[in-house]
Amino acid sequence: MSLPPLLLALALGLAAAAKSPYQQVLQHSRLRGRQHGPNVCAVQKLIGTNRKYFTNCKQWYQRKICGKSTVISYECCPGYEKVPGEKGCPAALPLSNIYETLGVVGSATTQLYSDRSNLRPEIEGPGSFTIFAPSNEAWASLSAETLDSLVSNVNIELLNALRYHMVNKRVLTDELKHGTTLNSMYQNLPIQIHHYPNGIVTVNCARLLKADHHATNGVVHVIDKVIATTTNSIQHIIETEESLETLRAAVAASNLNSLLESEGQYTLLAPTNEAFEKIPRETLNRILGDPEALRDLLNHHILKSAMCAEAIIAGLTMETLEGTTLDVGCSGEDLTLNGKPIIANKDVLATNGVIHFVNELLIPDSAKTLFELAQESEVSKSMDLFRQAGLSSHLTGSERVTLLAPINDAFKDGNPPVDSSMKNLLLNHIVRDQLSSKYLYHGQKLRTLGDKELRVFVYRNNLCIENACIAAHDKRGRFGTLFSMDKMLTPPSGSVMDVLKADHRFSTLVAAIQSAGLTETLNRPGTFTVFAPTNEAFRAMPQGELNKLMGNAKELANILKFHVADEIVVSGAIGALVRLKSMQGDKLEVSVKNHVIHVNKEPVAEGDIMATNGVIYAVNSVLQPQASRPQERGDEPADPALEIFKQASALSKVTQRNPRLAPVYSRLLARMKENSGRL
Repeated sequence: MSLPPLLLALALGLAAAAKSPYQQVLQHSRLRGRQHGPNVCAVQKLIGTNRKYFTNCKQWYQRKICGKSTVISYECCPGYEKVPGEKGCPAALPLSNIYETLGVVGSATTQLYSDRSNLRPEIEGPGSFTIFAPSNEAWASLSAETLDSLVSNVNIELLNALRYHMVNKRVLTDELKHGTTLNSMYQNLPIQIHHYPNGIVTVNCARLLKADHHATNGVVHVIDKVIATTTNSIQHIIETEESLETLRAAVAASNLNSLLESEGQYTLLAPTNEAFEKIPRETLNRILGDPEALRDLLNHHILKSAMCAEAIIAGLTMETLEGTTLDVGCSGEDLTLNGKPIIANKDVLATNGVIHFVNELLIPDSAKTLFELAQESEVSKSMDLFRQAGLSSHLTGSERVTLLAPINDAFKDGNPPVDSSMKNLLLNHIVRDQLSSKYLYHGQKLRTLGDKELRVFVYRNNLCIENACIAAHDKRGRFGTLFSMDKMLTPPSGSVMDVLKADHRFSTLVAAIQSAGLTETLNRPGTFTVFAPTNEAFRAMPQGELNKLMGNAKELANILKFHVADEIVVSGAIGALVRLKSMQGDKLEVSVKNHVIHVNKEPVAEGDIMATNGVIYAVNSVLQPQASRPQERGDEPADPALEIFKQASALSKVTQRNPRLAPVYSRLLARMKENSGRL
């Protein structure tokens, strides 16, 4: 009975989806090598080394491993061999016992030591075993002292070492699940298995090079290191390692001992004594004396899963116990954290994970003061202003605040002088309470240390506080949060009418508003956007038209209402085009062109003049509603000849493409001549 095509495709898809990451990468390598014959795999080799990797899709196109260039070579896939005179690798390797198989798959040294240690009879005889066999290069890389201690006492140490590489059952790569352990044939001591999404499989952090070589009495996996037994927890290693003395005291003070000796699979990025010594003493003492900051610091050094160095062949983001993320990558032989090669010693294996020693302390934002947060942001110029104004105590202590710090680009013309007025303005850049931008909402009111009230505006493309908008993701520190703002903000200092009266540029407009009876409207609480014509704008009008406008209160009120929208739109909200409904009823079109704001195509002279009930834009022209524009007035009689000419012109182009419309075009021309005769 055959399956329908749809069910067959689904079954094949499910079968493919069930493949382990290692098998998926191997399959990709096989696909890339098939042009060279059957059972040929494409392999990437790091230039200048003997390190080889089966290739996944991303690596194939990038041609890099750990940022280093690779060359592609083609060799027989695991389990196959060449046949003289034939293309590819058409023949399966001869099926033999494990001892014989070791010599065929690139582990002749393991075969030799099996013979010397009297393990040979066992792996030649009946049974079902799995052996993780170190490659020839793995044995050669051992120090002379280590190798001598194994080989000189062949009947004990070497045999024990080899049996630790063995499992008393057949285990293929599909069964090598991430985070599992296998009991070895040496005192049942555990072997740690990690099977990563990128297809890398590690055994006690040794990488699987060639897997699934079948034998009559088991299976052989070739690995790149000689693995050693592991009996100590992460906590025990911390307690016995001299270079981790400061870390030992910090762990004890934060009560993390029980976590680091419990069952699990963690990665500890262990800062050495040297790493702690690099931190300014004042900062270190502050963190060590603050239990919450200290716990955040240590949790920031613990990854939620075990990550062996061999599994990292490109950058990836890892989550810490603190809930933050670290960018873990590699550059050649070096592991990197957040782009820095600060790992001094890697892959120290423990029963509950792996330790990498780091020579630089990774301080999370949650353990930093506002000044420390600012060191990694583009706000150094504004921080200098806060220092000069004597406001440092608010940014380094335990006061819960949010700092609205303008970015350096806001001071392209230089830093302003710090006087009493500037100090008051800076106080209004410090908000009471520690906030998070994701919880801000439109219309929210924030109280500053300068006792001003600031408004929050949420737009489609921006989140703004008064006239300044947030330019980068906020950074949340121990007691304060840093908002990087695109400019210095201007707290409102009065109603729209108060602001207009205080600015001599708008004296004519103020008189017009009073004459039109709109003073009360622009004084009351509200959310206005006012495009305020300057005195220059009124002077630019023909005198007769200006006199007529000023003498007609109703028409004047109509014109002025056209300059006011009943919603607050600061410059940061203006993208390609924003349409606002004016109080007069017609639409105002606001846009940005070459960094200049335009309203109804007229340039704005100054924007973001903040008021308690709105925002003001100064314009050097009086805007005209649609019905008031002479060139577009609809009450003038149309010229019939002109209209006919327009139609005729359009039709002449059409008739050139469609001959059937020629008679219509002829009649239209006749009408045009007739009307011309009457004129």
